[in-house]
Formats: sequence, structure tokens, C-alpha cells
Amino acid sequence: MAKAWSLNEIAKHNAASDCWVIIDNKVYDVTEFLSLHPGGEQIILKYAGRDATAAYKPIHPEDALEKSLPKEKHLGFVDANAIRELQQSDTNRKQTKDELRMERAKASKLPLGRILTLQDMEDVARDVLSYKANAYYSSAADDQITHTENVRAFSRFFFHPRVLRTVSQCSPATKILGCRSSLPIFVSSAALAKLGHPLGETNITRGAGRTGVIQMVSTNASFSASEIYAARVSPTQPLFFQLYKKRDDSEAEKLVQEVEALGYNAIFLTVDAIVAGRRDRDIKAPFALEDQEREGTKQQPYVEGPQEEEGHTLGTSGALVAGNDVDMTWEKTIPWLRSVTKLPIVIKGIQCVADAVLAAETGVDGILISNHGGRQLEYSLPSIEVLYRLRIQRPDIFQRIEVYVEGGARRGTDILKALCLGATAVGMGRPFLYAQSAYGDAGVVKIIRILEQEIVYGMRLLGASSVRDLVPEMVERVDWQPELPVLAKL
Repeated sequence: MAKAWSLNEIAKHNAASDCWVIIDNKVYDVTEFLSLHPGGEQIILKYAGRDATAAYKPIHPEDALEKSLPKEKHLGFVDANAIRELQQSDTNRKQTKDELRMERAKASKLPLGRILTLQDMEDVARDVLSYKANAYYSSAADDQITHTENVRAFSRFFFHPRVLRTVSQCSPATKILGCRSSLPIFVSSAALAKLGHPLGETNITRGAGRTGVIQMVSTNASFSASEIYAARVSPTQPLFFQLYKKRDDSEAEKLVQEVEALGYNAIFLTVDAIVAGRRDRDIKAPFALEDQEREGTKQQPYVEGPQEEEGHTLGTSGALVAGNDVDMTWEKTIPWLRSVTKLPIVIKGIQCVADAVLAAETGVDGILISNHGGRQLEYSLPSIEVLYRLRIQRPDIFQRIEVYVEGGARRGTDILKALCLGATAVGMGRPFLYAQSAYGDAGVVKIIRILEQEIVYGMRLLGASSVRDLVPEMVERVDWQPELPVLAKL
């Protein structure tokens, strides 16, 4: 029978050489796991001998500890007195300034019916999200130039609409890797949706299922692959899995085989995040929160202590990719993945024409042109620009494999431009994080309906009754700056 521990007993185990934590009233010995933790041991040591539930749950699946800790490290439960003390402590805890701000924002947020654009949805989400979640979702590499240009680049492409065509019957439906999709879009993988809403990725699963859109699930989702699969609204709802390959081939193989056995429909191997981009806003978030709480209180001014180790500046995003395989190659990794799965394989993170050609030559089923939402290498080309170059330089690639693009699309017209250039579908990540954070699965359905309206409206005005009618001749890259009129001097 599992032992029941008092808080005093647990508090004695508060050092790197002897570290216990409480999560959901269960007690764990994580001493030997400290050096293996992707985010570094200091993140765990902050809660040594204490309750870590509030910090742990928003960023970990329910089964994470079951998979990462041996059974003998599961020490039992806190006792009845401890449960009462923890509940009392939580009840008496003073709300932070950020929590009070969020509470006010949630009480005054717009009714869902007044959300007309994806930007409207993002504006609401940014108000109701915690500072930490906002920092993680919105942050990008360095000065965020690539992230900004991902969005701006779509404005350099203009249409050549065709008129006098029959468009009363207009269908935006398509197939992605053989799976039917109601729209030529899919949910790109994005980690830690539970930071924005307690139901996290499962909100997206339900919203996507209700609207016939496919979701790609992240290796670093805050729910497990099995929990997300169980949240589908029908047995035929397809799901793709985004793979961050770990250094240990056997560990990576086990994960691939797990998702294949569950019934996932494809593997998207991410190749552009072998190390974390330096996302300053995400890294600075804890310091900003500390400063917020210090303002207007009697706390002592900040005094710099000993210099922190490099590992402390990873941020939320850096901790997620700390164990990734940095030595993947075309010659080794793709054949390895082919050997461990029968699922279709897509290379996620293609950023130049040369690598798109190499991917086609390896025999993968598709490529996803992506710079990771501008979160990795600053000054990588906007994804739509890479797609355009691929169309101009190697149009044959589109006949050999399916080509997808993600990064910066925020309107139906953006999606149509990508389809005209040859993309099979367009991935979107942040918009779905914002939608589920603000309104749960209803928010996900809402932005899909907005995109559906914008896509169908645009197709009709382009003279396209199906996605097959969207061809390169309908779009042109125009690199000009409008001249401002010269005002006559008074």
C-alpha cells in the first residue's frame, strides 16, 4: 500500500542530491531525473520539497511522469493533513497582478459573434492570456524580423482574376496525403496549448473535427498523443503527428510506433529545430513577471546575485527541444524513419529550393516549407517567397510530391495565393492557439468558418470553382512601393 507523506517529511528532500516534488497530491523522487530534464535541473529545483502542480500541469501530458520515472520513484501520496494544507494555501494565495489583469480581461471579452477576422481573435486572446503564455506563443527569433516578414511577404503577391466563369457551385475541399479536408488548410503543430486553456490541444481536436479540418499534433503537446486521439469527434477524423526526433533512435522509434498504432495518418519530421532559436521575449518573461510584482510593493529592489548558468536562459521553448537530434542527415535519418513506419512522411522545415529538391529525391511524400513561424533562424526567407522560388526554378517538384507551406497566413487571400503557386494546403499554428485560448473549441470552429468564408469569397472573385482552378497564372509577385501624392504647398 502506497505511503502517505506529510508536508514536513517531503520538505526535507529539497536539494539536488535528494529532490522530491508533489504533483496532484502524489509524491515523486526526481533526484536521478534532474540531469535528464530537457529544461535543466534548476527548473525542478525551484520546487524541491514542495508542490509543483501549478507549474507542471500546463506544460506536461498526464502520462509524462509515468513514462519518464521508474515505478520505484513514485513514492505515494500526501496525507490528509497535507491535502488540507495545500488546499488552504491555494485558497489564501494572493492573486498576482497578471492574474488580476487576466480576470478583468475575461470578464469583458467580446461575444464570439463579434469576432470577424483572425486578427480580432488574436486581439482578444492576447488580452486574456497570461503573460507567460503570450510570451511563448508570440515570441520569435532575435528581433522578430522573419516573423514580421512572414506576414508581410504575402502583400507582395497580387492576383490576376478571371471573370465570366461559372462559380455558383464553389468547393474549397481538397485532399492532403489522401485524407479529405473541407478546406485547403490544416492546423500546424504548436506546443503547450494548455498554457492558454485547460483543455488545450483537445479543444483544437474537437473544433477541427467538427469542421472537417486536419490537425497536426506536436511531440511537445501538453496532452499525450493518445489523449488527443481519444478526443476526436468521429472514428474517421484524421490526425497528423509532428515528430521532434530525439538523439536516441530507440526512443524516437518507440514514439513513432506508438502514434502509428494509435491510428495517426502521417508523420511530419521537423528538421529546422535541432536547437532552439533565441526567442528573447520568451526568455525574458520570468524577469518581467518578477518586475511586475515588485512594482508598487514593499519588496526590496532587485540586487544581482551570482551569474546564472547558460541553461537558465533557454526559456519555455528552449527547454522543449533540448534533447533533439542535432546530427540528422538526408542519408541516415530519412531511411531510418522509412524503416520504422509505413505512414506517409513529410519533411517539415524546408527553407530553400535546393533542400526541396533533395527531399523529393529521397522519396518522401511531401514537404512543408516553413521557417518555424520565424522562431528559429532570423533572416530565413519568408515561406511564401521560398514557395514562389520553387515554382519558378523547379516546377517539376510539384508533380513529384505534395508541397505545403506555413508561416504568416492570416487571410483567405493568403491561402489562395499559396495554392495558386502550387501548394496543396497551408498550415496555420498561432491562430489556432489564440482561438482555443480565447473561446475553447468554439473559437477554433469560429476561425475555420471565417477562413472558409474568405476562401470561398476569394475563389469566386478569382473565377475558380474548385482548388484545381487555382493556377500560377492567377498570381504575380509585384515588388513596388506606391508613390504618395505630392501635396501642393499652401
